[in-house]
Amino acid sequence: MGLSLIWYLKEFARTEWIKKFLFAKTAPLVTPSHFRGFPEPTGKTCQHALFCMMACPAPGAIEVVHAGDGWMPRIHKGHCIRCGLCVEACPNGVLKSGRILETMEREGTSLLFSFRIAIDLELCTGCGNCCTACPVNKGIDAQMGAGGHSSNDEVIMRVQEGDIVVIHEDKCTGCKTCEVSCPTGAIRIARILEGYQQPVQEGSQ
Repeated sequence: MGLSLIWYLKEFARTEWIKKFLFAKTAPLVTPSHFRGFPEPTGKTCQHALFCMMACPAPGAIEVVHAGDGWMPRIHKGHCIRCGLCVEACPNGVLKSGRILETMEREGTSLLFSFRIAIDLELCTGCGNCCTACPVNKGIDAQMGAGGHSSNDEVIMRVQEGDIVVIHEDKCTGCKTCEVSCPTGAIRIARILEGYQQPVQEGSQ
């Protein structure tokens, strides 16, 4: 065993081995062009649409906060999974990550939001809280009655014959105020995210 130890010591003491050990070099790390890093601001003005927060699949990864006289998305790196959905969902190009914005512009792609209002009629009591709490409804019909009744056909929803009737689901902004205000948990807002690509114009290629 003593001879083996001596052999190892001699082997490690070789000048060639010592040079390789002390001056070892590895290839420099290069970030791939397709890599999606943490989202960063582009300098464009945030319109507080909140689509970034709606698209984000990682709880607590992004929030839109006051920044001076306006708004700005804040990324929490401990939660962010760098999927880039917030970048794709923003209609104003406020965030960037890797080649996402460049690719979207070149290919004419975008993410579109729509909202579905689901009412459980077995739980709904027709109290109208959802209708009166809805900020869009308030803007359309400031005179909406306390019970959610309205004669305006442009509101999102109203009470008719004791039931909540959804008229203009397309006007829903997904704020979930109605959902929060419902005392029986009868209403749910589903956010639907769809990919969209602009049709290719003839002769453009």
